[in-house]
Amino acid sequence: MSTKKQKKITDKEVIALVEKGAFADSYLVYGRRSTDDTDTQKNSLTYQKSENVRFARKEHLKIAKITLQGFSRDGIISERHSAFTEKPKLVFGDNNTVQYEIDRPKFYQLATWLNKRYFKGVIFLCWDRASRNKGDEKILRTFLNMGVDIRFVLARYEKTSAGELHMDIDGMFSVHHSRVTSEKVSLTIKESRGKGLVTYRAPVGYLNKGSMDSKPFDPIRAPIIREMFDKAATGEWSLADIARWANEQGFTMAPMRRRRTQAERLAEEEDDVRLEIEKVCRPITPNGVHKILTNRFYTGKTRGNIGEWVLSISHDAIASDEVFERVQHQLQKKNKSVHYTKVLEHPLRGIVNCTICKRVYTPYPKKGIMYYGARCRKDCPNPRKSFNIDFITEKIGHIGPNRT
Repeated sequence: MSTKKQKKITDKEVIALVEKGAFADSYLVYGRRSTDDTDTQKNSLTYQKSENVRFARKEHLKIAKITLQGFSRDGIISERHSAFTEKPKLVFGDNNTVQYEIDRPKFYQLATWLNKRYFKGVIFLCWDRASRNKGDEKILRTFLNMGVDIRFVLARYEKTSAGELHMDIDGMFSVHHSRVTSEKVSLTIKESRGKGLVTYRAPVGYLNKGSMDSKPFDPIRAPIIREMFDKAATGEWSLADIARWANEQGFTMAPMRRRRTQAERLAEEEDDVRLEIEKVCRPITPNGVHKILTNRFYTGKTRGNIGEWVLSISHDAIASDEVFERVQHQLQKKNKSVHYTKVLEHPLRGIVNCTICKRVYTPYPKKGIMYYGARCRKDCPNPRKSFNIDFITEKIGHIGPNRT
């Protein structure tokens, strides 16, 4: 009996094997935990994994035992995402092509490899674990037409018109279920906001205990924040002075975890404990002080359905309306705006815009080269936030002199 440890295969070696066709006769298993119906048993990744593997054994389907960081473990792919979320963007490319953006990184990788026929097929528990929107459904149906063997544990679709109808009905109900769930959540939030409930996370100075009905004072931070408003209202304290004083009193921002890395976001469900990120309390900065002093939430108000401030029934005021308005007056007195008497003459100023969010690209010179930058909206999927003048002139050249 050999006592030598088996050499661990690297991700690069795994990908090389996949691309060589070593698993062309094998299947992958895909499970998705939705964020919009967490109470259903089939939404559990553990349940999906056990049922999918049991089905594979029953049907004598060979599972590709590949382990790839951020993708799969022994051929089992686990992803946490609401499949109903669909990117509202199409990219029209050359040669009459239209690109659809997939917002699930593991599903995207799976689709890429299935398209190249590196695997014989994939196993899902049911249709709504594979997709809940029309875009991803189109991808699955294309694979079926290509001959990719897509199996579902809880359904069998015959290759007949009746089978197609069965698939249509399952797909329709899957999308409908997600829409109904989304609608119920939206209506609940709207109704709660109409009553004056706080439907979002309360800022520092209040405790978030998982309930919209009650946002109590933080017994340590709330008194210090009250004094911060009082000091700012006098006009004798700068933001830096208030931040320094608050830190001397032991004030810290609410405990927060850092952003997860890409590897942590793609980790398997059973790794959640190992990847638990410790919360950290950071000192307050002048910018943090400014955010507190300009937030009307501290006057006992909350955002309504159209963004207006309404009286809250979930929390009490730390600062009175009178003190808050005095603070705003003092802050405005210290604001200094810079106005140019003459607009700089730069080429294409005010002409180039982002086609998605419509924000303008502003020209600015850097090291003798003219650049254009746009501050797109946070939800704008445009990846190109800046470019130089050579890029835009090249694009204009492709359009040609006879086109506008």
